[in-house]
Amino acid sequence: MLLFALVVPAASAASLQALIDATPAGGTLKLAAGSHVGPVSIAKPMTLDGGGRAGIVGSGRGTVLSVAANGVTLRGLHLRGSGESHDGVDAGILLEGDDHRVEDNVIEDVLFGIHLKRVNRSRVARNRVTGKPLDLGMRGDAIRLWYSQHNVIEANRFRRGRDLTFANSADNRIAGNHFVDGRYGMHVIFSPRLLIEDNRLSDTGTGIIVLYSPDLVLRGNHVAHALTGGGGGIVFKESHDALVEGNEVLHCSVGLRVDAPPDSVGKLTVRNNRFAHNIIGLFFTARRAAMPSSTTASRTTSPRSASARRRRQHQRLARQSLGRLPGLRPRPRRHRRHAARDLPVRRPHLDGNPDDHLLPQFAGAGNPGFPRAPRPLFLAALVLRDPAPRMP
Repeated sequence: MLLFALVVPAASAASLQALIDATPAGGTLKLAAGSHVGPVSIAKPMTLDGGGRAGIVGSGRGTVLSVAANGVTLRGLHLRGSGESHDGVDAGILLEGDDHRVEDNVIEDVLFGIHLKRVNRSRVARNRVTGKPLDLGMRGDAIRLWYSQHNVIEANRFRRGRDLTFANSADNRIAGNHFVDGRYGMHVIFSPRLLIEDNRLSDTGTGIIVLYSPDLVLRGNHVAHALTGGGGGIVFKESHDALVEGNEVLHCSVGLRVDAPPDSVGKLTVRNNRFAHNIIGLFFTARRAAMPSSTTASRTTSPRSASARRRRQHQRLARQSLGRLPGLRPRPRRHRRHAARDLPVRRPHLDGNPDDHLLPQFAGAGNPGFPRAPRPLFLAALVLRDPAPRMP
């Protein structure tokens, strides 16, 4: 077997691309310390090794390093300077093909970090990715998998990106990654059978959101400071037969939020997690929902949804307690609790809302600048009913 290794000094874009083209299939091209001008592309199986001291600087347009082959290894490179086109998905690294290794690289000042496009059986490990200093809505994904399967994404550190996105990408393992400062820590859509474990996500709008992706395992993840109103630490929407186990969710708007389909399909198993210091601990939207087993909560509110059986038990206990109080006079009473306070908000556009019949109505405020009646953010849940209370 003939092995080929070529060591080159810092070079211009043309000479670097020429040396990549001249490297035989299966060979290794080692770059000397210093900056090499990009962008460049690889179209054969080979290893490009920067030794931790060599970099490729993009032109500020397009992707810095593109791979369209099988069996390529990128190691020890410092990449920077992609374009800013979302349509073009300008990235630090674009991978196409199978059986790649992307390890120990530093990627900075890029719109998208690492983009896997129809990539299978590849490993992306121990890379550090920092996005461009843009507003959150203008950023790209720190890593994006698109129609990519059987890959391992592990021990990477991502910062200042939009999301870690896994779209139409089944059977991947995402483990031991860190992500700070983004919109969605992990955005999983149409990607069944993922194993997501031991990741740390913080200071994002939502920690992990799972959409239409059954058979997931979320285990041992740490999610903190996900505080947007519509998100939460862990969010499931129509994603059944999942296991949520041994996770820690701290200081989020909602610890666990589950939006189940109208018809019961499969189940969601939630056990041995810790939800602490969240505004809402657990929030279930479904026809039937049950409290997860072995779940601890500290300084969280009670779940806003519960099974009918638990609600009836709550009501029976409340009636029994009220019945023991002496000197109460009969007067039927009900107590309802809302997920948010019924505060009038200046939203004239809600007048005439076609969904008005779905919300409880209250006495109007008599102010034309307000809706006809203040409305809660969520439907009220009946907490207790006492048909004949007695008052002193």
